Amino acid sequence: MSTVRVLYLAGSGRSGSTLVTNVLGQVPGFFAAGELRYLWRRGILENRPCGCGAPLVDCPLWTRVRADLAGADPAGIAGRLAERLRLRGLPALLRRRRRGQRPVAGHPDDTHLARLYASIAEHALADRPDGVIVDSSKLPPYGALLGALPGIDLYVLHVVRDPRATAYSWRRRRPLDGRADDRLMSRPPVWKAALLWLVWNTATVRLWGRRPVDDRYLRVRYEDFVADPAGTTARIVRFVGATADELPFPTPDTARLAPTHSVAGNPSRHRTGLVPVIADTEWLTGLSTRAYAVVTGLTGLALSRFGYPVRRRTATPPAATTRPDPVVPSSPATRQEG
Repeated sequence: MSTVRVLYLAGSGRSGSTLVTNVLGQVPGFFAAGELRYLWRRGILENRPCGCGAPLVDCPLWTRVRADLAGADPAGIAGRLAERLRLRGLPALLRRRRRGQRPVAGHPDDTHLARLYASIAEHALADRPDGVIVDSSKLPPYGALLGALPGIDLYVLHVVRDPRATAYSWRRRRPLDGRADDRLMSRPPVWKAALLWLVWNTATVRLWGRRPVDDRYLRVRYEDFVADPAGTTARIVRFVGATADELPFPTPDTARLAPTHSVAGNPSRHRTGLVPVIADTEWLTGLSTRAYAVVTGLTGLALSRFGYPVRRRTATPPAATTRPDPVVPSSPATRQEG
């Protein structure tokens, strides 16, 4: 089996991963796959829209990939993945990692998972043997599972965003797959969003970010990405050993996005054309004082680690470390996040 290079976006939800994935998908040799851990249920079983707009079973690319997975049991794989990656199993996963053992115990389903990535590389990156699959599944245990699969060369991109911003974003009413969908994305209370942010970002650091030098782990803050989209994208591309000669930014704060074939994720994955890349700062005034205090209290110990202040800012998000340009507040029509 040939080696497939996978760039895995890890961290918590609503941290900008969809925007980062869509942008990377415009770079030659990068395939924006979306949240592949959901392919089995949301894509194959529920036939939700591909990033190209077609129902997944009608998408020519995924039709070819599904043919390669003909012997798999999508419902069984989806159910078993959910059980294998449960939050309650995280302490045992971290213990196994410290002991040098496989973090997630092996299972016969892993043969189909490895075949999935090999098939994507074969059909989506056929002319780019050095291509990169961008998987924005985010869940750290799934990334740990991927890293142990044969034939996968894993790079981890840790995307972080201020937890107060993510908690506010989770409270928005948002259709699951765009305006035509009457189903809504989940809306956890702010305390739960804060705890998930803390657990998944801490787990990502514990799994990949604690060694003195790890050339397979890169951390990027959403705030820095929107402050300098081209510079941060170039940094990510170079991180996986690719060249950043062609980037989709006609202006410093605009991305030119063509449709991708992402299988799941934030409905903003369907946005195409010239898309503003500017910070969503609505949370700075929209998040209530009580909610701000709750999230800050629960995540306080980790805030400084990721470069976020404890006190509330009134006009701008945390200063970017890449390029300290002023950030223009967004309107709902131009808001971009993942």
